Formats: sequence, C-alpha cells, structure tokens
Amino acid sequence: MNYGYSGAVILPVPVDIPADARPGQTLRLKTVARFFVCSDQMCVPEDLDLALDLRVQDGAAPLDPRHGAAIQSVIRSAPRPAGIEASAGMADGRLTLTATGGPLAGAAPRWAYFFPFESGVLDHAAVQTGQRGAEGLTLSVSAGRDLAAGGLKGRVAGVLATDLGAWEISATPGPALPGATGDGALASGETAAKAPANLSAFVQAALFALLGGLILNLMPCVFPILAMKAAALTRSAHHPREARRDGLAFLAGVLVSFLVLAAALLALRAGGQALGWGFQLQSPGVVAGLALLMLGVALNLSGVFHIGAGLQGAGHGPLARLPGAVGAFFTGVLAVVVAAPCTAPFMAFALGAALLMPWPMALAVFLMLGLGLALPYLLISLSPGLLARLPRPGPWMESLRNLLAFPMYGAALWLVWVFARQTGGDALAILFAAGLMLALGLWLAGRFQAARAFGQNGLLSGVSALIVLILALGLTVVAADSAPRSPPSATDAPGPLASQPWSPEAVQAALAEGRPVLVNFTADWCVTCKINESTALTARRTAEALKARNAVYLVGDWTRRDDAITRELERHGRSGVPLYLLYTPGQSEPRILPQLLTEGVIIDALAPVKD
Repeated sequence: MNYGYSGAVILPVPVDIPADARPGQTLRLKTVARFFVCSDQMCVPEDLDLALDLRVQDGAAPLDPRHGAAIQSVIRSAPRPAGIEASAGMADGRLTLTATGGPLAGAAPRWAYFFPFESGVLDHAAVQTGQRGAEGLTLSVSAGRDLAAGGLKGRVAGVLATDLGAWEISATPGPALPGATGDGALASGETAAKAPANLSAFVQAALFALLGGLILNLMPCVFPILAMKAAALTRSAHHPREARRDGLAFLAGVLVSFLVLAAALLALRAGGQALGWGFQLQSPGVVAGLALLMLGVALNLSGVFHIGAGLQGAGHGPLARLPGAVGAFFTGVLAVVVAAPCTAPFMAFALGAALLMPWPMALAVFLMLGLGLALPYLLISLSPGLLARLPRPGPWMESLRNLLAFPMYGAALWLVWVFARQTGGDALAILFAAGLMLALGLWLAGRFQAARAFGQNGLLSGVSALIVLILALGLTVVAADSAPRSPPSATDAPGPLASQPWSPEAVQAALAEGRPVLVNFTADWCVTCKINESTALTARRTAEALKARNAVYLVGDWTRRDDAITRELERHGRSGVPLYLLYTPGQSEPRILPQLLTEGVIIDALAPVKD
C-alpha cells in the first residue's frame, strides 16, 4: 500500500532560469513525467513527454488566467521547513517521532500524520497514533519493511501534516524531545480522513447497531440472561406497573454498561492503544473476575445464598432479586457482561464505523446497540396484553431458578478454560483455589442468612464468610498477576485444518506462490468464533475444498492483545472478531466472508478460485 493523488494535482518544482536569459527571448521547458494510473485493483504505468514555451520579459511574470491562482495558492501553502526540531526512535518494531518548536510550540492540533519522503520507512497501511504537548507532538507508527530490517541509521525526512498546517521535518535519531506529550491524544490524519462523520453514515451505523443488538439476543452467550429475564417477567407479569418499572430499569442498566464500556474503549484508543470490541476479555484478570462472578451467580440460583428478598423472590434473576428497580438495573449490567464475547451480524460494520466517528456519534452508536439488546424485554414489559399471556407465578419458579444455575456454571467453566488458554497451569491452579474459597465463603454467607432468618446470631458464620471471601479476592489477584506477559504459544489450531499463524508476510508469501489464502481472526473468548470453528471450519467438505485449491489456512489469535491483528481488523472496517478473509492471487483486496459461517458459504467463496 502506498500514497496517491486524486483529482487535479499541482506539484511545485524549482526551475533555474539561465543567467544569460534576456527579455524577448523564448525558453522551452521540457520534462518527462513518469506516474501510475490506479484503480482499486491495479495500477498502469504511464510516461509523458511534456514541453512548454515561455517568453522572458521584464518585471513580474503575468498570472496565467487558467491555472495561475491555483498555482500561487499551492506555492503559498506548500510544506516547507519551519524551524521544527524533530527526533526519531525505534522500539519493538515501531517508529516514534517527536517534533517540537516552530509553529508547533503552544499550538493544539487535533490530528497529525507523517508522510515520509522515502519508501520502506513506514507501514503505510498502519494507523498513526500520537499525543500533543506544550511544545509539540509525538507520533507512533509501525516501521516499514526496510526500516524494520535495517534499523534506524539516519535521518527520517518527510512532511508532518496537521489540521493547523503542514511542514517539512527531518528527524535525527535520538531520545524523545521534551514537551511533546502530556496534553491529550491526537487523532490520526488517516482516521480523520476516513471518518464517516456525515449524518447519513451515522444513521446507517446506528440502525445497523440497533439490528445487531436485537440479533444479539439470539446469540449463545446471552441465552442464560434470556432465561432469567423470562423468569423475571413471569414474576411481575400480572403487576403492570412493576413490570414497566423493571423494564425501564433493565434498559437503563444495559445503556449505562454500554456507555461505560464504549467510553473506556474510546479513551484508551485516543491514548494510543490498539484495542477493539471485547478488549476487556484480552486481560486474564478480567476473565478470572468474570469466571468467579458467573460462579457466584450460579451459586445464588442454586440457593446457596440469597440476595435481597430471600426465598420469596423465587424465579427472579440473581442480581434482579435486589429490591425494586435496582435489581432490574443490575440484571441489565449482567446482560452486557455476558454479551461481550458475542458478535452478531450487523455489529461488525456498526462498531467499526463508530470507532472512526467523533466521540459523541460513536457513543450514540454504542447506545443504539444497547437499545437493541434491551428492546424485546422492554416492549414486553410495556405491553399489558403480552404480559397477561404469561403464566402466573408458582412453585414451578423455584425449580426454574435452580435449573438456570447450570448455564451459569457452564459460563464459569468456559471462562476458566479461556483463562487457562491465556495463562498456563500455575495461574489456573491459583484460580481454582480462588473459586473454591468463593464457594466456601458464599456457603458460609448462606448459613449466616439462615441463622438470622431464624432469630439466631450467626456471627461466626458471618465473620468466617467475610474472611474467606477476602481470601478468594486475594487469590484472584495473585492468579491474574501470575499470568505470563505473552500468551502460551498455540500448538493446536481451531478445527482439523492444517494451519499456520497469521502474519502479513505469510499472506504475501502464499499469494506469491499463486495459492489462495483463508484467514481466520479468532479468540478463545469469542463464542461466535468457537461455534464457526466447531461447525463450518471442521467440516470435511471445507477441508476438501481448501485442499483441492491448494489453499493456505492462516489463524490470527486475538485471545490476548495483539496490535498487529487490531490494525488488520481496523483496515477492514472491523472492531473485533470474528473476521474471515479470503485472498485470491491477482486480487489486491480480500473477500470478507460472513461472520456466521457455514461450509456452503466457504465452498461457494472458493468456487471461482482456479484449482
């Protein structure tokens, strides 16, 4: 990928007038222009021999009536040196540029982008992130192939473009300059150029988010919450006022949770972090905490301990058994927590577009996603006719409540498996101990509640429960801290297909051999990914179709944070996994496959590829 021009382009070129030129004389300027004419798929080289006769005269040159004004405007605004001091450094495959002084001192640019004069310096497709300071700014970007291979050996020259102007800079290898950070994050110039900030694009993204939220109710990770919401509706079905209150409180819990999650994601991205949807599940500490939360919810549903109304709240969800609207609110929070690992159709486009929008629009798109998730429950709670059709509460609800514990036990076990994939045996053993202490502490808490219900003191059980729960919390922290900084190397690929780890170089190497490439960007915490891998990507016909076309199967594992995968997701307009790409030799861009795969989808996509 490289840079290009569109529309009318004026390129200022210095021309030396011969010293012996005299008024009345005609000078011929000649040039050979070599350039590429490009479409999205290919470029065609062109050469043009150009000539222009100019008459020498006294005084200022006359203004060309057709192009003169445009030429003067470009000459006035063309980037040129402006007394900016710049420094360049390399670390972990990233080039960091700091620029201070000159017009940058005391300025507050909103975005910045660096265009190098030489090829191979930067990864042109990568997003440039940065910060501004009192004296200038800092930019960070993935190094290009030549710079990554040979290291930083000399000056890095190019044009630094901002919303305040553009200037030539020449960065000397050395430490970062002071005063170039600390005043907030910069938006990438590329991001600013791509941002679909117009109203129609925002409306489209918002509608897609609403549809994605509605479909999210049908995804596997939300099934336990669907059952708990149904039980809660049944309990209040014949009390319309209470049902309306709970429906609105549930909506508020969902929206607040999405707002907090979206604000954290946008703030971290603004600070230069390469993150996407589900970023919180890339942290072993968060996964461990969620596993224990699911275990606690399951124990509550099993009757080990009670929250709020005790046994009289049978059939109400675990957190929803808190008094009144507070319980419904926290049920909405829990719904967002368990929905995070899932990605529904339409969500990928909506969230990918949201991350390129100004933050008010981005937050609004996330809120529409939350509205879609809560809408079915809200509509039923506001409809007396639908509520009247629900069965009346009875003893059967106690059995239903106990039954609903088992999906939550399953969710806890699944999160423990994800934690094990992210960490290793030592951290897993500590997490098991934390789970044991949590179960013991909650059982003691249940004993304390029972003692108080019968008018007994129960002080020993209560104090013991508190001590054991604190111990469980401490063990959880230790388990998270025991996780290695880099995930264990994956030796088993999803499904029976022979696979290799994804990298841009692996894709290009396969295409250079004339082989098609199927790329699977996945994560162990992504439920949708795992379903696709256990069905479409393990199908015999899929393996046969890939083998028949000598295709290469690459897997990009996003279970732990990987900035290279994050950038690749962003390059294709996605904010999270799953993402499936099919590269074909001779095509510059891959085909993006649906997020919900079937073997037929993969086989049909491979059909046009020549054997």
